[in-house]
Amino acid sequence: QVQLVESGGGLVQAGGSLRLSCAASGRTFTISNMAWFRQAPGKEREFVAALLWSGMSTHYRDSVNGRFTIYRDNAKNTVFLQMNSLKPEDTAVYYCAVRPGDSRTIRVSAVAYDYWGQGTQVTVSS
Repeated sequence: QVQLVESGGGLVQAGGSLRLSCAASGRTFTISNMAWFRQAPGKEREFVAALLWSGMSTHYRDSVNGRFTIYRDNAKNTVFLQMNSLKPEDTAVYYCAVRPGDSRTIRVSAVAYDYWGQGTQVTVSS
């Protein structure tokens, strides 16, 4: 089992920045991918960004590429999502998720992830 605790959401004006954190505990040695997803009211949950736990590979959805950065603090088993130049369409509940296993590929489908955090609200006002 892997436990995930998120923090860092809030209300920000368009053009502003937020940093989300996701602290992992438990069987972290089983982690292959760690990712951020988001879900806006009335919409499907969508992939935002992910990284390979074992290396430097990252992947982003097109609409956040160049604005968001996912990175890891190895010592703290924590993954961050730095979000800059925020837009109202970024408003959603953001979830971190873990895909266990030994794969060296990044998956963007939510069904590939077994463990989920509780979610943190990000609201961007225009």
